[in-house]
Amino acid sequence: MLELESDTLDPLDVQLLSALEVDGRASFSRIAAVLGVSDQTVARRYRRLCAEAGLRVVAVRDADRLGQDQWMLRLRCAPDGATVIADALAKRPDTAWIGLASGGTEIACMTRPRHPGDHDDLLLGKLPRTPSVVEIRAQQLLHRFYGGPAGWVRKFRALSEEQAAALRPAPPEADGPARLEPEDAPLLAALERDGRATYPELQRATGRSESSVKRRLAALIGSGAVYIDVEYRSEVLGFSKSAVLWITTTPAAMHSVGQALAAHDEVAFAAATAGPSHVVVTAVLRDTAHLYAYLSGPVGRLEGVQHVEAMPFLRRVKQLTYQGLR
Repeated sequence: MLELESDTLDPLDVQLLSALEVDGRASFSRIAAVLGVSDQTVARRYRRLCAEAGLRVVAVRDADRLGQDQWMLRLRCAPDGATVIADALAKRPDTAWIGLASGGTEIACMTRPRHPGDHDDLLLGKLPRTPSVVEIRAQQLLHRFYGGPAGWVRKFRALSEEQAAALRPAPPEADGPARLEPEDAPLLAALERDGRATYPELQRATGRSESSVKRRLAALIGSGAVYIDVEYRSEVLGFSKSAVLWITTTPAAMHSVGQALAAHDEVAFAAATAGPSHVVVTAVLRDTAHLYAYLSGPVGRLEGVQHVEAMPFLRRVKQLTYQGLR
């Protein structure tokens, strides 16, 4: 179990973050009742987390459920070009989890193309024509072992099973398969800016009635097409290091290794990939010593692992949203 190591946050803050991972649109009064504190305490802690921990609650389209391709990109760049390229990639709505590594000469980036031509435009058009890009490696994600709606903060186990169940909304009956309609664009745009936007705010953003907005949002979440996620700076929790691990396994061990990695406290994301490596992992760690202990211990002991390449981030440029290079 992860342990909080912070000078600014306490266990109640972690409980609030965990509650928002369970239901990012839960009212402060509902969260307060489950945590056994006042509404005012939850509202005050929420504002402080936004100010000091970079907390944002946003809607995310689930590419897995929508049947859309996802890719992990690894770009090797000229030393003076990586930050500019990372900045440009971060401004795109179809990118996430961008980090600078290797002394600022490599970029790791996840892409979620929203339209059929987006992937070709990026990989065959823009990036190859960028002079500072020396090498492009693109690996398609084949299967998600951990991540997406399953957030990393839950690995602190700050909530009991009963508390999580009390916060978890009853899943509405999905009306058919997960899909997005063209008329969903204004609703999604508003929720991607603020996943806690009120129904009157969503009504104004979409021009639809409040009851229509409620029904459509419930259908989108119920089908799995969209989920409400949280982003924050893990540094304030005492975890200042993050790294991408490119893991090569025997073919027969790919699934068992991925499942084992999903259970590791350090793992925020794990997926099977097509390409030179078979599993890609995003690990969140306290420091370099923690990274060494994780690689030489839990990862090194996994049966079927043949090779691991660790790519520690020098700087995280983007998680789910982009605020400019920091």
